[in-house]
Amino acid sequence: MKAHFSFDHRLGIEIPDLAAEWEEYSKKTQEEILLHWEQIRGSIPDRIAELEKEINQKQAQLSNENDFLRSCQLNTEIAELASIINDLWIWYRANQTISGKVHH
Repeated sequence: MKAHFSFDHRLGIEIPDLAAEWEEYSKKTQEEILLHWEQIRGSIPDRIAELEKEINQKQAQLSNENDFLRSCQLNTEIAELASIINDLWIWYRANQTISGKVHH
């Protein structure tokens, strides 16, 4: 499946990276891709929980931080983690209908 997915370091998951149009793949390959995606998709809520834990830790640091520059850095890091979470939810929801094809 490596040929059909690439690891996104920012998101921390593999995402589809298809070299051809969906219809050009055989039914067997389509099924394999969908099954692999379903496994990845199932791990997204756990990945989000990890990132939320990081946000909570950074927010705790922020509440005790007196250095303005460090506070700005923590805010930037929190915003980036929140952005990653948002993108993960988009991947999770956008492909929900596609993942439903696995069961048909």
